[in-house]
Amino acid sequence: MAIKQFFSRLMVITAFCFSSMAFAAGVGNSMPSCMVSPIGENKTEDLQRYKGQVLYVDFWASWCGPCAKSFPFLNEMHEQLKAQGLQIVGVNLDENADDAKAFLAKYPANFEVKADVSKQCAKDFAVKAMPSSYIIDRKGVVHHVHLGFRPGEAQEIRVLVEKLLNEKVAGL
Repeated sequence: MAIKQFFSRLMVITAFCFSSMAFAAGVGNSMPSCMVSPIGENKTEDLQRYKGQVLYVDFWASWCGPCAKSFPFLNEMHEQLKAQGLQIVGVNLDENADDAKAFLAKYPANFEVKADVSKQCAKDFAVKAMPSSYIIDRKGVVHHVHLGFRPGEAQEIRVLVEKLLNEKVAGL
C-alpha cells in the first residue's frame, strides 16, 4: 500500500512540475495571461491587452540593486521607441506597496508600472531573478528572457527590441 501511495504522489508531483513548465514564459512560448494592478489599487488588467505591440515585461522589486540601475535604461528605451510600438511594463513584486512607491520616488519610471500582488504572474512567467525581463513580439511570443541587469548589457537588449520592432507581422 505504501509503495502504491508513493508512486501515486510521485505521478502527481511530476505532472504538476511538467504542467507548470509548459505554462512558463520561455523563449518560443506564448506569453501567459497575466493579471496585474496599478500599485496600491485593486483594479486588474491582463498583460495580453498589449498584444500587437512589442512588449518588454520587467519584473522588479524595491530591494533589487540591479533594478535601480535598469530604470534609466528602460526610461530611455521607452521614450525613444514607444512611437515604433514598444510597450514597457514594469511589474513590481514587493509585499508592501509603500516600498514600491518609495523606490519609484527615487527612481521614477516613464513607462507603465504595475504590481503582481498575488505573485501568480511571476509564477506563470517562471521569474528566477531580479530583475527578470521578457521581450515579447507583436504576436505574443517570448523571444528573449534576460535575468539580472548590468549596464553593459543595455545595447544587446536594445538591438533585440529593435529587431522585433522592425519585423513585419502579417494579420496584425
